[in-house]
Amino acid sequence: MVPNKSELNPSNKWDESEERYRVYSKDEMEALQKRDTSQFSTLSPWRIVGSQVLATGLSAVAWSFFGSPKGFNLFAQSAICGGLIGFLPSAVFVFRLQLAARAKKQRPDGFLVALVSGELLKIALTLALFIGLGLWGPKMEWLPLLVTYVVTIKCYWVACFWRK
Repeated sequence: MVPNKSELNPSNKWDESEERYRVYSKDEMEALQKRDTSQFSTLSPWRIVGSQVLATGLSAVAWSFFGSPKGFNLFAQSAICGGLIGFLPSAVFVFRLQLAARAKKQRPDGFLVALVSGELLKIALTLALFIGLGLWGPKMEWLPLLVTYVVTIKCYWVACFWRK
């Protein structure tokens, strides 16, 4: 036998009126944010770019111990190039988003367009830097370059755990 509609959903939850949502005023939201800052904390994207620059520097120092002359050798220079390929497109992306946020005549879809175009610009710049360095750049050690690039990109994952 086929059950009736009332037997499947005895409380008829779908037939009841929709849930009501409370709209908070600006003052109420500020009070909520002050009371519990952990739920409303934001992380500056420039802080992530700064951490990428720091990771590049630390990686270059670590790679400077490898190679024939200790110090600022080919390994350290390659690490700096790898970090540059990591954080330069990120900085361009953040700058693009900030320009979109400051736009006076903002259409509803304007920020989404800025996000997608910024991401496309970031990918294109990363590819151009890799290809340009591979074809026309000086002699590089690719292992330090790629390791530092990966370390720089992983700063996004570390940022997920940061709070104010």
